[in-house]
Amino acid sequence: MTTVDLIAVAAAVAALGTMPVFAVVSRGRPMDADVARRGRTVLLGRWVRDWLMWVIAPIERALIAAHVSPDALNVLGAVFGLAAGVALSRGAFSAGGWLVLLGGVADVFDGRVARARGIASPYGAFLDSTLDRFAESFTFLGLILYFASSPLMVLAVGSAISGSLLVSYARARAESLGVSLNGGLMQRAERLVTLALAAIVDPIAESRGLWPKGTVISAAIMLIAIGTWGTACWRVVAGARALRKTL
Repeated sequence: MTTVDLIAVAAAVAALGTMPVFAVVSRGRPMDADVARRGRTVLLGRWVRDWLMWVIAPIERALIAAHVSPDALNVLGAVFGLAAGVALSRGAFSAGGWLVLLGGVADVFDGRVARARGIASPYGAFLDSTLDRFAESFTFLGLILYFASSPLMVLAVGSAISGSLLVSYARARAESLGVSLNGGLMQRAERLVTLALAAIVDPIAESRGLWPKGTVISAAIMLIAIGTWGTACWRVVAGARALRKTL
């Protein structure tokens, strides 16, 4: 196991170790407003999201105090996505996984900082959503380069990226027509967590002789591909039904 892998394991254990503490201090505490506002998800429940907001709260307060621009955080998220794609294309899975997570955290911060500073706007929402798609595309393109010699995996990664974009497009198009369309098994948060954890676990599993390199991340990619296409189809049906009622 490499030094990067050891650091990744230590960081994951340290993060998970805060959960019991949060379970105690969160009793009687109101749920984070952003978490409460969003719908429940199958893979990431509200408790887990609320815990994450609690963990990153000190960093969020520091960013607000430093008057960090939400635009800078949006761009940083895209840069992390690009860096993750480069790392994954070279087979540096642990580094790629952590870069994916960092990009996701930057994405969380940009909206929260904008709302806390009272500068949230349609411009910011547009930039946020668009750069999120860039970041995700960079990451999956890196995986296509890594799996270039395997037609099956190229198809799986292509299905994952196209399904991811379809999930986002279905929501955006429905909202432009006045229909709020959330939910589904494989939303962006689930995609990020699934891919990042698989990338971090993959080299650990390889070092222990459990599976060859790429096995865990390949399974995650296939899960994301199936989940995103299922979510996109569900959103199309739900959106069509909601819009039909307006006729």
